[in-house]
Amino acid sequence: MGPFPLTLTRYIIQKQAAYPGATGEFSSLMAQIGLVGKMIAQDLRRAGLISILGTTGGTNVQGESVKKLDEIANETFIKVFQYSGLVCALASEEMEKPVTLPENWPHGKYMLLFDPLDGSSNTDVNMPLGAIFSVHCYDGAARLPSESELIRKGSEQVAAGYLMYGSSTMLVFTAGQGVHGFTLDPGVGEYLLSHEHIRIPAKGTVYAANEGNYQMWPAGTRRYFDYLKARDKATGRPYSARYSGCLVADVHRVLLDGGIYLYPGETEKPEGKLRLLYEANPLAMVVEQAGGRASTGTQDILGIKPTALHQRVPLLIGSRDDVTLAEEFIQERR
Repeated sequence: MGPFPLTLTRYIIQKQAAYPGATGEFSSLMAQIGLVGKMIAQDLRRAGLISILGTTGGTNVQGESVKKLDEIANETFIKVFQYSGLVCALASEEMEKPVTLPENWPHGKYMLLFDPLDGSSNTDVNMPLGAIFSVHCYDGAARLPSESELIRKGSEQVAAGYLMYGSSTMLVFTAGQGVHGFTLDPGVGEYLLSHEHIRIPAKGTVYAANEGNYQMWPAGTRRYFDYLKARDKATGRPYSARYSGCLVADVHRVLLDGGIYLYPGETEKPEGKLRLLYEANPLAMVVEQAGGRASTGTQDILGIKPTALHQRVPLLIGSRDDVTLAEEFIQERR
């Protein structure tokens, strides 16, 4: 019998020396994110039995219909961190304004931005879902952070990652020292190290995109998709299409097997659909730490200086060579 796999908490404690300025709070933060994952996974397993599928009848700040599970997941994040002593401010895709936590002040040095339930259109059809999180440090000693202090470049993140709810529940994260994946063992209630130092292949054979929007894309973007579907054995084409409607699940596939995920800008909506602070920035940090790239098509995601809490951006993310080639088509250099 081999050794028992490392648990999430034990792994972070063992690696703590690798994280600059680590004092123990980071391992507690990740444990709390793991707890959020356990609670939401339990709700998802029982969703069809306890009348929490469907919509609330309301819309979020993005103007999108709010699923009941969106609201439950958002509240779960808030409740878990409210008296944690770790986080001084929370911002979510589902909330118009950030929530500050005076009960954690002045000890809580982290700010947490998150998409509480990614792919919520999948909730009623038993398809994969996820959650995405971005962690920033707050150094202000005199007061709680203002909204503007949460609007930061992706390059300033100290950690980022996602939870994925599929055939198993996974927590994948980076703290700037590589990407590591943990799978929840429901029998013991612990996340166990299942994917250490994930590296994304430089090139893949899969693309993920909502091709129903094809006619709304600029000419360069359409030419790139035509290129992917053309037959050419020397360059490994055609690529296979894999699209689940859940950003986390599609990026997770690309992270492990290579390829590219795209939600490009449209001719009439060049800003794209995905949120920079809650979706693009954290996933870009994960993928870049694994050796991949993330771009708007014209600019690296992590280099964008945001101007608004709910700012949207186009997103091309995945294998380094695939993203670079997509940029050439989008910029009409090919």
